[in-house]
Amino acid sequence: MDLAGLTERLTRLEDQEAIRTLVATYALGADRHNDPAILGPLFTEDAVWACEGFGQHRGADEIARALAEIGRTRIRWSLHYMVSPLVERADDGATARCRWYLWELAQVAEPGEPAAQAHWIGGCYDAQVVKGPQGWHFARVDLQLKLLSPHREGWQTLPPTP
Repeated sequence: MDLAGLTERLTRLEDQEAIRTLVATYALGADRHNDPAILGPLFTEDAVWACEGFGQHRGADEIARALAEIGRTRIRWSLHYMVSPLVERADDGATARCRWYLWELAQVAEPGEPAAQAHWIGGCYDAQVVKGPQGWHFARVDLQLKLLSPHREGWQTLPPTP
């Protein structure tokens, strides 16, 4: 393989890893009560985030604000597992599609209810990402929930370790 081929191959692998890191950082922000300081910078200024039951939001600032509000009012605690991310970088090297499964443990408050209940959440993410001067960002994130089910026994909290 020639140097140009190796360079392209390395760039493709680095891009795939950067997109996987983008997904992992999204999970980190989500698990920190949808922290807008973590989530906002992951999106383009004209990005779209959509999930039935949680709305559709446009623009990095609005997405960060809306997700933070969900974290305050609906999903009070969460532990996200982003499973099997499939990254398909386009030949242009500037766009890609990333799909992954969501498996989440959460404390969810139903609208109008003050108390949150333990829930299992499962679904599929489908995202469009773009590469700019500052790296990869989400241009569109669609979450299709397949499971939002109460866990009647609740979560058992372990005592802190010394």
